[in-house]
Amino acid sequence: MKKLIIGFVSAILCMPVFAADPYWEEGKTDQSYEIDVYHSPTCGCCKGWITHLEQHNFKVNSIEMHDVSPIKQRLGVPAQGASCHTGVVNGLVVEGHVPAQDIKKLLADNSDNIRLLTVPGMPSGGPGMDMEGARKDDFEVYAVSEKNEVSVYSEYADY
Repeated sequence: MKKLIIGFVSAILCMPVFAADPYWEEGKTDQSYEIDVYHSPTCGCCKGWITHLEQHNFKVNSIEMHDVSPIKQRLGVPAQGASCHTGVVNGLVVEGHVPAQDIKKLLADNSDNIRLLTVPGMPSGGPGMDMEGARKDDFEVYAVSEKNEVSVYSEYADY
């Protein structure tokens, strides 16, 4: 009986607490990409975003580091576009809590020569920030072109 209780408690503690909002499950495709994700080993929302990517068939190479700033600088992430983690997939830089659907959409047709997708900061309710009961902040995904022109790639309001 003791082993059964310990096993049950262990299973509960290992259950993911992120990716709780079924909205982020929409738009899944079978297409798979490999992505490197640079993040702090102690950041729960980074791990939540990684789980979100994995649920969308990304093969994630999780690279833990205590200071991601040098990676952001090397990859040209502007300070006003920064968040807590940085990904790289097929040469595209992905900063912050960008929905997997947007990443896949851009990778399928990058006719605008976009080099970076970013969700600045950490909007509550976005992928990886969607703990059960969390409020849902409106947010935008910004695109930065090879010429450093910034545009809104997608908007999430009332989702």
